[in-house]
Amino acid sequence: MKIRKIIILLSFVLLSSCVGYSSTGVLGTGVSIALDPRSLGTQIDDSLMQQNLRAKLLSTDKSYIISVKTKILDGRIFLTGKVNSVEDKLKITKLAWEIKGARSVNNDLQIKEKFNFKRSAKDLLITSQLRAALIGSKNIKAVNYNIDTYKKKVYVYGIAQNKKERDEVIKEAKQILDVEDVVTSIFLVDDLRVVKK
Repeated sequence: MKIRKIIILLSFVLLSSCVGYSSTGVLGTGVSIALDPRSLGTQIDDSLMQQNLRAKLLSTDKSYIISVKTKILDGRIFLTGKVNSVEDKLKITKLAWEIKGARSVNNDLQIKEKFNFKRSAKDLLITSQLRAALIGSKNIKAVNYNIDTYKKKVYVYGIAQNKKERDEVIKEAKQILDVEDVVTSIFLVDDLRVVKK
C-alpha cells in the first residue's frame, strides 16, 4: 500500500513538472507568447522587471532565489514561497516595490515551518488536479495560468479572456477535494494596460 502511494505521488510530480515547464513562455512570464493577450512590449517589460527582481533577490540573499517565487503580470508583482522570518518578508516586499514599473505588490510569502511530507504531497496533488481540470476544460486557456498550493490554500495567477473564463477557473479551484481557500489574481484582458490587437 505504501509503495502504491509513492508511485501515485511520483506520477503527479512528473505530470506537474511536465505541464509546468511547457506552460512557461519564451520570455519566462508563465504564459505562451502566442496565446498571451498582453502586447509584446508589455511582455518584454514584465520579463525585464522579473529579471531585475531576481537579480535584487540574489544580491540580497542567495537563498531567496530558491525559496521565493515571483510572477509579474502587467507591472503587478506577486510573491509566493517560504521565508525564515517576518523581517525577510518585509525586506522582499520593499525590494519588489523598488523595481521600476511596479504597479502593485501582492505578498503571499509564508514563514517557514518544519517540513511535512504528507502536507507537501497533498499540496502537490491539489495543484496537479487543478492543472488537469483547467487543461480539460474547453472554456479555459490553461496555459495562461500559474498555480501554487500551500497548506491546502490555492493561489492562481493569470489572464482570463473574459469574466466567464475567470469565474470558471475559480469554480474549478473550489471544487478540488481538500482545498480550504482559493486566492486568485486573475486579470481580464480588458484590465491590462495595452491589449494585443
